Amino acid sequence: MQKYKSGMAGAIASAVVFAAIGAAQAEDSAVAEVQVLQPTLVQDNLSSAEEADSYQATSASTATKLTLTPRQTPQSVSTITRAQLNDFKLTSVTEALKNTTGVTVEQVETDRTYFSARGFDINNFQYDGIGLPFSNDSLAGDADTALFERIEVLRGANGLMSGIGNPSATINFIRKRPTADTQARADLTVGSWDMRRIDTDVSGALTESGNVRGRVVYANEDKNSYLDRYGREKNVFLGVLETDLTDSTLFTLGHSLQKTDANSPMWGAMPLAYSNGVATDYSRSTSTSSDWSYWNNQEQRTFAELAQELGGGWQVKASLTHVQQKSDGNLFYMYGTPEQDTGLGLYSYPSLYHGKNTQNVADLYATGPFSLAGREHELVLGGSWSKSVQKDQSYYGQGIGTALPPLQDWTGNYPMPSYDASEGHASFTDRQKSAYSVARFSLADSLKLITGARVMNVESEGENYGESKSTAYNGKVVPYAGLVYDLNEDYSVYASYTEIFNPQTKQDESGNRLEALEGENYEVGIKATLFDERLDASVAMFETKQDNLPEVAGMSGSTTYYRALQGIKSQGWEMELSGELLPGLQASAGYTFVDITDSQGQHKRPYAPKHLLRSSTTYRIPQLQQLKVGASVNWQSEAHNDVAQQDSYALLNLMASYDIDPNWSVAANLNNLTDEKYLTSLYWDQAYYGAPRNASASVSWKY
Repeated sequence: MQKYKSGMAGAIASAVVFAAIGAAQAEDSAVAEVQVLQPTLVQDNLSSAEEADSYQATSASTATKLTLTPRQTPQSVSTITRAQLNDFKLTSVTEALKNTTGVTVEQVETDRTYFSARGFDINNFQYDGIGLPFSNDSLAGDADTALFERIEVLRGANGLMSGIGNPSATINFIRKRPTADTQARADLTVGSWDMRRIDTDVSGALTESGNVRGRVVYANEDKNSYLDRYGREKNVFLGVLETDLTDSTLFTLGHSLQKTDANSPMWGAMPLAYSNGVATDYSRSTSTSSDWSYWNNQEQRTFAELAQELGGGWQVKASLTHVQQKSDGNLFYMYGTPEQDTGLGLYSYPSLYHGKNTQNVADLYATGPFSLAGREHELVLGGSWSKSVQKDQSYYGQGIGTALPPLQDWTGNYPMPSYDASEGHASFTDRQKSAYSVARFSLADSLKLITGARVMNVESEGENYGESKSTAYNGKVVPYAGLVYDLNEDYSVYASYTEIFNPQTKQDESGNRLEALEGENYEVGIKATLFDERLDASVAMFETKQDNLPEVAGMSGSTTYYRALQGIKSQGWEMELSGELLPGLQASAGYTFVDITDSQGQHKRPYAPKHLLRSSTTYRIPQLQQLKVGASVNWQSEAHNDVAQQDSYALLNLMASYDIDPNWSVAANLNNLTDEKYLTSLYWDQAYYGAPRNASASVSWKY
């Protein structure tokens, strides 16, 4: 608890520093009129070149469907801009989120990843504000960022917009959209381990009047790996068509495809300890895969939107989304605990897997202003419906339990078995219907109250590898409230409250389903827009209380059973800066401290580091404007699980780019400059090592 007290003291001290900066600015400039309701204000003073370099967030609607600037949003919000994605070649969602304030990426396997924030799993992923939780709480394959203009991360519970409250975060992917002006871009990249990548992006009007616009994005990446035998190819496509049906009606139709084919992926990973408890220390290239295994993942996402201006500032918007995800794998798992002297003690477990998840989501809402008590306010009224169907089939191979050679001698040479030893399956359907409303009341020129609630029915039926998925909750209300007070034209303080509600199907030792996860999320903070509104700064303190949090209690045969923990508390604080610190110096930097305890004050979830630092900066050289250089540092404190410990470590990455002329540029990136050896996750009792030092070079053309 002492560390948390120190964290609160640091937050208060940082707030004082921000206030001092603001006071100095106020002395040097005339007081400007507060413009709270201008969502594009942060970009008004930027030239097109500066905007292309900018790390500053624009307006976002992830929290409430109201279009608010970060300062107007009463929760912690981070944005990974297109400039940051391009500068540091963050071509995968995994790499992008590794560079995001407060987010921990748990790469448990080469092609399965979990994400967490504030110590808890993230499973709410949205596209343009519409989405469903992951059916299995993880990302399969390697999602690419070529499709997105930016990525918004709202930390804390978001039950109002996502339905299922989760105290970690909501990730909102903002897709690229057609532009009125013709533009095109192509990037060619080569890198370590035979990496080859091409990105193309073309957009513009398709008719002379400009009432029909289109955009097409395609990317292909093919590479080997520092891991033995592993290789992966990605193909990514996005096509979007916009049509102005009338002066007040916009229709949008789009389709995206993300396809990842992996050869010799890891299913599971390396053992972290020998049978005597001593930590293992293998080569970074060590892989538990076989030479014939594969894991292919594909997602197709089709969406249609209709937006209608109603007059008086009101708009109604309807959207339909259809998602189909497929996963096929011929996988090889290695289990057991090796002896330190001989390396023996590992055994085979091959499996053939087929999975399919189909999602349909409909959302309809209206938003606009209304007058009350002589002031103007904003209102959102809406409803949504969703259905998710998951079907999995696993066939287990003959020869399960065959003794394997020591891992350091493993070459992947294992005969492919016949898959008729046994089988398992999952088949379940999740449905959700909800109605929601949110209002932003202007209590005074400097005081805004945001309040709302979602009423929902949640239903699940079916089974997941022997565990019942049947559950139902009707008429559950999830409220939300936030208050923002503008201290002056530069600073605001805020407070927010959100309830947490998450039905679960995990069972206890007696086979009874655990009660729904419930709790409360509180957050207070101060936000600022500094340096002529080119820099956003924030300090936040948060506390989350939860009951019925599941924890693994043991195994009964092949079934895992859980206990429900009561009185779980997560508390901590965050600081973040994003935007232009000095002319030409862009930065996105954030620090997070989080402490998780149970009702007895004992620390929980130690695999999640208590301290995180995420920092990315670039600088355009004043004497040579064509040259931009930059660095990113990602640091985390010590973490451990029951069998292993990961010491604190930092990853340092460098970049440089040079504009040859207005159309052509070149760039180089160097990752893990110090060649740090580290484990990618302690989420499980198995793990593998992260990538050693590596580099890439690219050439870009734009029109």
